[in-house]
Amino acid sequence: MDSNERYNKTNELPSYGFESQNKDTEEIYNSHKDTSVQAIKAGKPVVRYAGFWMRFWAYLLDLIVIGSIVRLSINPVFRLLDLSLAEYSMFAPISIASAVIFYLYFVLMTKYFRQTLGKMVFGLKVIDLKGDQLTWGTILFREWIGRFISATVVIGYLLVAFLPKKQGLHDLFTDTTVIHIES
Repeated sequence: MDSNERYNKTNELPSYGFESQNKDTEEIYNSHKDTSVQAIKAGKPVVRYAGFWMRFWAYLLDLIVIGSIVRLSINPVFRLLDLSLAEYSMFAPISIASAVIFYLYFVLMTKYFRQTLGKMVFGLKVIDLKGDQLTWGTILFREWIGRFISATVVIGYLLVAFLPKKQGLHDLFTDTTVIHIES
């Protein structure tokens, strides 16, 4: 009988040749399973944290939405006022206008819906880990300052893949995280 058959028949974790670690792993697995079962029986929802790839795809979709908003609203105004759309410096008017749209999108969507359009599509939502409502201060810091820091220090986003509550650097600063929501 191989490890997978043993798991399926006895509901134990397969050992994969690590018999000495199997008991510890089994205890952790069973305690987590028991906690989840108790939460479900008590009528409490089980929180599923959104991982790196789900958040990445939602963010990518948000970038497409923001790019569309900029092209539909800012570009015509710049053409009407005869302002350059071809400048690529950080302080060019088009760069500043695009940055304002970017940050307004994330701040306003997170404040009023606790999710952006990308998060809505993928069934994700921003929550406060203490269970409180998201305040303007929390959202401004998370979406504006925290996102700037995370983008500057790229590892800020990569932390999501390794932390237990799947938090980025901007989430750690504000005690927030992103979870899956049931639809």
